[in-house]
Amino acid sequence: MMLRRAAGNAYVLALARGQRSIPYAPRAYVERLRDARVRRIVRYAARTVPFYRDAFRRLGLDPREIRTAHDLSRLPIVTKDDLRRDPEAFVSTSRTGRRAIPFETSGSTGSRVRILHDRRSLLANIAYGERERAVVTRLLGRESGYREVRLGYAGGTLDKVYDFYRDHTWIPSRPQRLELSVTEPFARNVEAINAFAPDILFGYGSYLHAIARAKAAGTIALQPPKLVIYAAEPLSLAARREIEDALGAPVISRYTAVEAFKIAYLCEKRGGFHVHEDLAHLRIVGEDGRDVREGDTGVVVLSNLVNRGTVILNYLTTDLTRWSDERCECGRTQRMLGEIDGRTEDLLHLANGRIVHPRGVWGVLKPHPEVLGYQLVQREPARFLLKLVMATAGDYARLAPQLARDMETTLGPGMSVEAERCDEVPRLAGGKVRMVVALQG
Repeated sequence: MMLRRAAGNAYVLALARGQRSIPYAPRAYVERLRDARVRRIVRYAARTVPFYRDAFRRLGLDPREIRTAHDLSRLPIVTKDDLRRDPEAFVSTSRTGRRAIPFETSGSTGSRVRILHDRRSLLANIAYGERERAVVTRLLGRESGYREVRLGYAGGTLDKVYDFYRDHTWIPSRPQRLELSVTEPFARNVEAINAFAPDILFGYGSYLHAIARAKAAGTIALQPPKLVIYAAEPLSLAARREIEDALGAPVISRYTAVEAFKIAYLCEKRGGFHVHEDLAHLRIVGEDGRDVREGDTGVVVLSNLVNRGTVILNYLTTDLTRWSDERCECGRTQRMLGEIDGRTEDLLHLANGRIVHPRGVWGVLKPHPEVLGYQLVQREPARFLLKLVMATAGDYARLAPQLARDMETTLGPGMSVEAERCDEVPRLAGGKVRMVVALQG
């Protein structure tokens, strides 16, 4: 353990030097760094990842022909269904791949996917995080000694990442941190926030928006933070401004996914999302799978350039955005995205006064791999329909009654949940699925 932590620290500290300056580097330097990583990950994939080894052979394509990020478009587009159908085909057979750490997507697009991240890429994320921490430093006016409330989900991705860091490094957390769960009663979380008096509120966008609305309506008293950070969910510009007005603090965001932990972020000027171009290459494509014109909206196609566990190149997400041609006042040279329309998360406002985040719903269904997709629809304040996609009628007959009861327990006393088997959960534009549909109004 001691030796592992020492090695982890040394690796992180070596990478951390210069990370805060990379976002300001000349474009030519960033592109050289990006393209060098493209070449390395492509050759690694062609050598050790079954899907890409077969793809290069099938296409008659020499991996050495992929020399720049733009050449990645020559590879086949990978969908979430591809990953779900045969996840092992995307995992490296190397020692690095075999020792990688598994994570799981939330299933907010209708199906869960298992993604393995290699240990070095997880450690590197601490170092790469210096770019985003620089934004926090500028907004708070200090490097450390601040207090942060993190509103998350017990057992979620962040918990797993922090457990890994504790096991592999001695690097202390900069903030004093209080962890709260969005599945706990809303009033209890507000009380804990006030008692802790944080400088930063960090959490799901929808939950932070609910806090801001409650404060604006006068239904809660809240100790105002100095900074609000949201991730994992999109928020509109209007919603961000609503939070800023209600809480009197700037709002920034990090665009992340289990498939790639570092994609883009809002800086202190908040004019657009700066892309970590040397860590994740993005394309924006239309319905025909071709790159859209500059400024047009399309779907994000993601290539993770640093993970050597589950290798993801040319991966079709369900996030909608566009390239921004504006130059940010902050001086960073990274390309920028406009607003991001991604996973939609509805908060449930229950008849018993509770507010429940969709991660609570996910927690009921996560232990059951037989559930291929789901949607919880709130029909009345205390009445719900649980739509379940299952491989067989036998799985449904065996599990559905118990899942409905477990969901009632999660939602609280007086809640009624009826299960229904379906072949597919209805999708919105761009292929998105709302795993929770709240009662409107």
